Amino acid sequence: MADLPRMNDEQLKQARKLIRSRCCNYDNGSCLVLDWSFCNVCPQWISYSLNCKWFRNAVLPNDPELESKILGLHPKRCCTICNAPIYAKSNRAKYCPECARKERRRKEAIRLHNHYLKSRI
Repeated sequence: MADLPRMNDEQLKQARKLIRSRCCNYDNGSCLVLDWSFCNVCPQWISYSLNCKWFRNAVLPNDPELESKILGLHPKRCCTICNAPIYAKSNRAKYCPECARKERRRKEAIRLHNHYLKSRI
């Protein structure tokens, strides 16, 4: 148990929000996987260490920033526009989510403008 990653107070709050919204085994403070009549409290909800395998493998990847903070991972890339760290799920990612939206809108505007110019001929 000593080698498990530990969370601070702020990370625990974020983890609890994530558990409440994303964990399919969480039911009003109890864990559906634990079928004990005397104690079925969600272990991840009350612990500062990362001890629930389901949370670590299925729920935590939904928030890549929190995952990298808890597990000590460093982002492999930076955004090409603003140099913000990118927590990418694919190898094609070049932009952070904010810059990706802006860049997509810019490219779409150029494409529509070129389409308009071609239709005028």
